[in-house]
Amino acid sequence: MSSVRILFVFLSALYLSGCSSNAKVENMAYQGAEKVYVEELKDNIEVTSVAGGKESNSLWTSQISSEAFSIALEKSLIDQNLFSKNGDYELSVNFIKIDQPVFGMDFEVKTYIQYKLKNTITNHTVFNETVFAPYTAVFGDALVAADRLRLANEGSANKNIEMFLEELSDLKIRPNQISLRN
Repeated sequence: MSSVRILFVFLSALYLSGCSSNAKVENMAYQGAEKVYVEELKDNIEVTSVAGGKESNSLWTSQISSEAFSIALEKSLIDQNLFSKNGDYELSVNFIKIDQPVFGMDFEVKTYIQYKLKNTITNHTVFNETVFAPYTAVFGDALVAADRLRLANEGSANKNIEMFLEELSDLKIRPNQISLRN
C-alpha cells in the first residue's frame, strides 16, 4: 500500500512539474505601440551580439536562450522601425542575471540585461545600461509549474525589451556622437 502512495506522489509531482522548455520568441518580443525615437536611430540599429542566456534542460527549469532573445529583440526593433542589418549603431546585449524561483504557486522572474549601443562611425557609446524587469506568472496562468516558469521568463524578457525601448525613446544623442555622412 505504501509503495502505491509513493508512486502516486511521484507521478503527481512529475505531472505538476512537467517538462521545461525555452521561452518562446513570440511571447518575448515587444508588440506594443511604436514609440518616438531620434531620427539617427531609425532603421539604423544592428544587433551584433546577445550573450549570457541559457538553453533549457527539459528535466530541470525553463530558461531564456541567447538565440531566442536575440530573435525577439530583432523582431521588436523591426516593429519599431529601428532595425538594420548594417546599421551605424551596434547593439550588444548581455544577460547579467536571471533570478528564478525553484518552486511556488506564483513565479516571479527578474531579468537584469545590459544593453550597449555604440555608434560605429564615431566609436562613441551612446547607451550603456542594465535594465531590470520583474514579471510574475500566477497559478491561474498555468497549472503546470514548468509552464508557469516559462510564462514568467517570457513576461520578464518582454518587459525588459519594452523598458529598453522606452529608454531608447528618451535617448538624446549629442552632436559629437553623430556622423554626418556625405
